[in-house]
Amino acid sequence: MPANVNFRTLDLNLLRVFDVVMDERNVTRAAARLAMTQPAVSNALRRLREATREELFVAGSTGVTPTDHAQSLWPAVRQALAGLREALEPEGFDPRTDVRSFDLAMADANAVLTAPRLAAALRATDSQVDLRFVPLTSRDPRTMLEHGEADLAVGFFPDVAAALAAEGPTASLQLDRLYACEYVCVMRREHPLAVKGALDLDAFCSAGQLRVSFAGRPRGFVDEALERLGRERRVVITVNQFFTAGAVVARSDLLTVLPRSFVPATGFADELAVRPLPFEMPVIEVGLLWHRRHERDPAQRWLRERVTDASHDIAAELAATRAAAPEISAARGAGTPMS
Repeated sequence: MPANVNFRTLDLNLLRVFDVVMDERNVTRAAARLAMTQPAVSNALRRLREATREELFVAGSTGVTPTDHAQSLWPAVRQALAGLREALEPEGFDPRTDVRSFDLAMADANAVLTAPRLAAALRATDSQVDLRFVPLTSRDPRTMLEHGEADLAVGFFPDVAAALAAEGPTASLQLDRLYACEYVCVMRREHPLAVKGALDLDAFCSAGQLRVSFAGRPRGFVDEALERLGRERRVVITVNQFFTAGAVVARSDLLTVLPRSFVPATGFADELAVRPLPFEMPVIEVGLLWHRRHERDPAQRWLRERVTDASHDIAAELAATRAAAPEISAARGAGTPMS
């Protein structure tokens, strides 16, 4: 809190209201979660604004937008509330009776595998939990987790892994391994390069390609791997979703590179040919990234366990896929880079 706030007289209930409004970005939805009236929530925000002497939200047509001051304040408030919750609710978390909402950040290639399994887990326990899948727009989602914009992130985060290894035990975030699968070249089934033996390195680099870059980067892991060989590919289109990539290459002569695990979920698997990449890619693993301030929160622990359980099922399916297509696994090894 700013130095000019009198903490001794501050109503701590205002911080709980602030936390929920930051989470919902909407006063009406926040009021419903808090079992308060909308005027009461608005009044609480007014009192907190007066206490901090800073604007916290800007009203819009669909809700409220936090100011920079609110964004900087939220991580500390959320961490403090989480500590209080752990101290006051040591008995644990029951998804059948405890109402909680969680935000999970991941690309569509991971979400399409994870979401159905989490939905089944919620249904099996008649859970009161709400899960919201939010777009993963960066190779490094640490800021999202620090600011409370997501409860966890799933994906391939090599820069984060290196940074956390350098920080050691003092790191504020943790990255847990989930599963791995190979990256493959995908094209329409009748593509000339779909013929066995036709896709060599020269053919790959010469063909028109579609790049998937959900982070908006002009270069991805595939481009970096080719650069190490002194080569480059001819990218014609860049999209930010793996699903879009499958739809485009099924109806064009472009090549794309997708996680092998995602191809069946494109909806176009029968129209697509899957071939090993004609160059080496590193073994890359999908991981679960989360903030250690949630380490003792029983609800957060429950969420991480459900994601881990879902990943065990995904890993089993990937193992079966590799057994059915040994030429791909043998050619490239196991790895799932998210470009």
